[in-house]
Amino acid sequence: MEEQPMLLTISQFQVVEGDSTHPTISAQVSQWLKKVFGQQPVPEFEVNTRTVEILYELAESSEMRCREAEMLIEDHKQKTEEYSSDGAHLQEVLLQAVGLQAGGLSKPTVDLLSALEETAEVLKLRDTSLGSYMPAINKLTDDVLEAEKTDRRLQRELSAVRKKMTATVVLRKKLQDDLMKLTHIQQVEAATAEERLLNMDFMKNKTRDLTYRNKLAQEKLDSRQMEDSLTHQAILQLSERIAALKEETLPLKKKLEPYNDLSPSPALARVKIEEAKRELVILFIHLVLFWHLLLLLLLLLFIFVGYSNFSERFSFSQGCPGCPAGAESGLHEHFISIINKINNKIKAC
Repeated sequence: MEEQPMLLTISQFQVVEGDSTHPTISAQVSQWLKKVFGQQPVPEFEVNTRTVEILYELAESSEMRCREAEMLIEDHKQKTEEYSSDGAHLQEVLLQAVGLQAGGLSKPTVDLLSALEETAEVLKLRDTSLGSYMPAINKLTDDVLEAEKTDRRLQRELSAVRKKMTATVVLRKKLQDDLMKLTHIQQVEAATAEERLLNMDFMKNKTRDLTYRNKLAQEKLDSRQMEDSLTHQAILQLSERIAALKEETLPLKKKLEPYNDLSPSPALARVKIEEAKRELVILFIHLVLFWHLLLLLLLLLFIFVGYSNFSERFSFSQGCPGCPAGAESGLHEHFISIINKINNKIKAC
C-alpha cells in the first residue's frame, strides 16, 4: 500500500522516529535539523521516505564537510605553530651571527627591516640581497612603463571612442528627428489616404448613380428617336470645327482688310466714282471762284482808288473826264456777266 505524505513539525517528527523501517535515519535527521536551526523553529515539511532520505543525505554531507573543515583548521594551527617556532629559531640564529640581540635594535632599524621584508614579499624575492632587488625593480619599472604605454593607448582609444560616441549621439539625435518627421509625414499621409479613400468611395457611389441616370436618359432619348447631330458631343465637335475654320479664315480676313471700303457691285462703284469726280469739280469751281473774286476785288479796289484820286484832283463831281460815256455802267455789266458764268458752270456740274 502506498505511503501517504504528512506535514509535520520537528516535535511531530520525533514522535514518528519510532518507525520500524528507518529508526536510526530518522533520529540522525532530527538531530541534524535541531543542530542546523538551533533556537529557531524547524519549518513544517512533508514526511515520507523520499524526504527522509534526502534530509539524511544532506545531514551526512554536512557532517562530512564539518569534519573536513575542523581537520583543515587543526592543520593550519599546527603549521602556524611550526612556522612561528622556525621563525624564532632563524631570528635567533641571525642575531647570533650578526652579533646583535633581539632587544638591542632601535625602532627605526626594526621599521626598516620590516619595510625591507614587506618589499621582498611584495616583489616575491628569494632573499633581500641587492642582486635580487635590482632585477625585480627593473621588471617592475618595465611593467610600469608598459602599463603607462597601455594607458596612453587606452586613452587614445578612449578618445576615439568618445568622438565616435559623440558622432553617434549626434547621428542618433538626427535619426530621432528624422524619425519624428517621418512619423508626422506618415500620419499626414495616412490621414490624406483615408480622406482620399472616403472621397473615392463617394466618387464610386456618385459614378454608379450618374451611370444609372445616364442609362435612363439614354433610354429616354432612344425612345424619342433623337438624332445624333443634336447630342452634346456632336455640338462640341461642330464647335471645334467652327473654331478651326475661324482660325483658318483669320489670314484671309487680314488680306481683305484693304478692300473693305470698296463697293460690293460695279454700279455702286461707278456711282462712288462719279460722286468723287463731282466733289473734285465743286472743289475746283470753288477754287476758281475764289480766284475770280480775288481778282474782282483787286480790280474794284484799283478802280475805286484810281477814280477817287482822279475826281479829287480835277474836281469832277460826275463822270470821268476824258472817259467815254457809260464807262462805269460797262464795268458793272462786265462784273455781272462774270458772276452769271460762274453760276451756270456750277449748275452744269
